[in-house]
Amino acid sequence: MAIAVVLVLVVVGSVVFHLLSPWWWTPIASNWGYIDNTLVITFWITGIVFAAVVLFMAYCVFRFRHKEGSKAAYEPENRKLESWLTVITAIGVAAMLAPGLYVWSQFISVPDDATEVEVIAQQWQWSYRLPGEDGRLGKSDNRLVSLENPLGIDPEDPNGQDDVVVEAADLHLPIDKPVKMLLRSIDVLHDFYVPEFRAKMDMVPGSVTYFWFTPTRTGTFEVLCAELCGVGHAFMRGIVMVDNEEDYLAWLAEQSTFAQLSEAQQVGTLEEERP
Repeated sequence: MAIAVVLVLVVVGSVVFHLLSPWWWTPIASNWGYIDNTLVITFWITGIVFAAVVLFMAYCVFRFRHKEGSKAAYEPENRKLESWLTVITAIGVAAMLAPGLYVWSQFISVPDDATEVEVIAQQWQWSYRLPGEDGRLGKSDNRLVSLENPLGIDPEDPNGQDDVVVEAADLHLPIDKPVKMLLRSIDVLHDFYVPEFRAKMDMVPGSVTYFWFTPTRTGTFEVLCAELCGVGHAFMRGIVMVDNEEDYLAWLAEQSTFAQLSEAQQVGTLEEERP
């Protein structure tokens, strides 16, 4: 009897904790409200299953508790019960997968007017590359990474000369304009995550992953690495600022292009070589 009561209290306590919990999502700042909806659907499905299983256990413990003179019936198989459990489980799994597949389809279907922004991760900092006046990002390759070219931009690609380089600094984005985030790591696994954007993706060395979103409100948001990447993982943080059009263009005008940075490095090298 005591065990049955404890199991019931576990269910009641879980529901009360959910209703009174102070831990909720951060305010959303992108178009991905679908993510929250999917999590809520998954929560309710798993929550109902959890409550049903625990309450059924409590019923069994109470209903089939030891009694003098009672004898357990041996029934190793019950095809009817197994069939029902299979059907109910399949429906539950499908109900959880369907919203996720729908959202995933939208998550990777990038709008044609989205601007590409490259995110480069390395232990333990974030850098970025934005298209220049031509509106196109140049090629990049991890094999080209060096002290003079920390982002591995291909110097032979003319499309990359006007690319805007933001090394280990804050990223600015314009409000209400879709952005395709190209994610690249130059050392180990990382994960670019801004909680308010509800969008994240692993960054795998040797490949380029992506997602897209549209910032829906201005503000300053913290970038986190959501993949354990070494002893400095907890300190791998950054800032994304969503600006209005005027502020964004003002910030963009202050940034340097790859060509400008390369020229400055060449001048510095020549000055060092002079006797």
